[in-house]
Amino acid sequence: MIKSVKNRIFMTLFAALSISGFIVICTLGDSNGQRRREEKAAAAEISEPQPAYKVIEQNGRIAVYRRGSDTPLKYIHADVSLMPELDREELRKGIDFADEKELRRYIQDITS
Repeated sequence: MIKSVKNRIFMTLFAALSISGFIVICTLGDSNGQRRREEKAAAAEISEPQPAYKVIEQNGRIAVYRRGSDTPLKYIHADVSLMPELDREELRKGIDFADEKELRRYIQDITS
């Protein structure tokens, strides 16, 4: 009888330790995954280049702004009213360009 009680106590403790170990391992795995997701998000923010230029429609004119500037760098001479509605909507919101090469290509497309 005593042996049976000791056996039950041993099995109960073994089961409890096994379950506790399983919970600890799962928690560690989840926290490592969370840390990796945070590191990837931080790396994406760092590697994502800030736009160098922004093109936006203002009062029927297309203005080009350099990043961080409140005054237009230049105006593009193109008739906004002749553009497709989708292009006009994008211009109202503003279009970002990573570099001058992209900006020149866009200007060439809308002025030709």
